[in-house]
Amino acid sequence: MAAAPGITTRLIDGVRRVAGAIIGEPMVLPPSLVQRYPELARARWRRGGLPVRVGGWCLGQSSVAAITLWRTIWLASDVPTAPELLLHELRHVDQFEADATFPIRYLWESVTRGYVGNRFEVDARRYAAIRVNEQPGSNS
Repeated sequence: MAAAPGITTRLIDGVRRVAGAIIGEPMVLPPSLVQRYPELARARWRRGGLPVRVGGWCLGQSSVAAITLWRTIWLASDVPTAPELLLHELRHVDQFEADATFPIRYLWESVTRGYVGNRFEVDARRYAAIRVNEQPGSNS
């Protein structure tokens, strides 16, 4: 006996909802933002999902605004695509790519210096602030 098409469709939709809740939904950045900051195209972007929740739990919150794991950046569902936040997270992509031990070093920095004092966070904040304050067309 074959399943009715409605059941199959509902099952697929359910699986997609569960997957979205876990890994988030792929997102595309506004073209004007990528035109202004072309380096943002180097990362994969997702909305929602478990990573932003787990990051929040580690900080005693329900969620964080964003979290980066290797080349993928997750934004919380309700967070605007502010250039400073996106560039900050992109800097973490660079940090992941620069050193295979980065995740361990990042955690150690957080444990010993706290989130705000973590040198990787300080670097990401500085990078984002410099890029946002540069003149358009200058992406050095």
